[in-house]
Order: sequence, then structure tokens, then C-alpha cells
Amino acid sequence: MKLPIVAYGDPVLKKVCSPIEKDYPNLNELIANMWETMYNASGVGLAAPQVGLPIRLFVVDTGEGDDEPRYKKVFINAQILEETGEPWGFTEGCLSIPEIREEVFRKPNVLISYYDENWEQHKEEVSGFAARVIQHEYDHIEGKLFTEKINMLRKQLIKGKLDKITKGEVHPDYKMKFPRQNKKR
Repeated sequence: MKLPIVAYGDPVLKKVCSPIEKDYPNLNELIANMWETMYNASGVGLAAPQVGLPIRLFVVDTGEGDDEPRYKKVFINAQILEETGEPWGFTEGCLSIPEIREEVFRKPNVLISYYDENWEQHKEEVSGFAARVIQHEYDHIEGKLFTEKINMLRKQLIKGKLDKITKGEVHPDYKMKFPRQNKKR
């Protein structure tokens, strides 16, 4: 089932999310719905707060790339242990912040600990584009958005666009829930 994606301005996007237990209600169904929602919106990652749930869960699927192999995983109760390397800029977007893309600098390597959908624990080093997507989604479960990582001038220039998003004055091709609007679009 495709879930509505929560738009910029909703308080759930600013919450540090809580860990979950193995018996979290309907977890497998939630994960399946998150995959379907992400693919429907043409995303490469989706975090639980983006579907209104303040829990430490996100999914990543980088797809097939020219330079890097596909990276597809479920992350439960993830903790980034280390970020290393020289930060590199890349234009990022976010399903919760449609129609805005900005250059964000992130380190190219992460060491992350997490549980997968089968509750097997992993500690893994990830680099390149997959590491960037992981960091972006991890920021979501820490209550941070990519717009907080851009320079002050750019923030000022997109302020009006962000306000329009909170009011629902954007038209993405996927279902969204806007904080200053009572209906889903």
C-alpha cells in the first residue's frame, strides 16, 4: 500500500526517532509499504518519519548505477559509528521536500550498525553513493533534513519555496500529507 509522504514542516520530521523492538506491530507490512511508497515516488531511500512514524527505520535502494552496484537494504535501529573521508558535494533532493534540490557536502564513507528485516545485526562499511543515501536517511531518524546542511544564503533563497511546501502549494506525482493543510494530495 502506498503511504502518504509527510511534507516539510510536519513536526515528525524534526523528532529524534525511537528504537523499535522485534515485535513492533505489523513491521513486515510497514517495510513492504515503505518500499512501495518509495518506488512509486521514484526515490532511492525512505525513512519512517517521512510516513509519519517517529521510529528508527529506513530503506535504501540505489538502483543500478553506471559506476556502483545496486545497494538495497532495510535499516532498523541504525547507528552511524563513523563517517570518514574528504566531504564531497552532490545535489540532493528529498521526497518530503519536493521540487527543491541543493548541493550537500557529506563524507564518502560510513561505518554503520543496524538490524535488517530478519533482525540480524550487521556492522558494515559503506562508501560512495550508497553511503550518501544512508547518511541522508539516517539524518531523518535523527530529526534532521538536508536543508539544514546547506549554506545560509541558499537557505534564505529557498525559504519561500519551503513555506509553499508546508501549505501544499506543490504538485508532486505522489501522495503527500501537508502540515498546514487538512487533506492529502
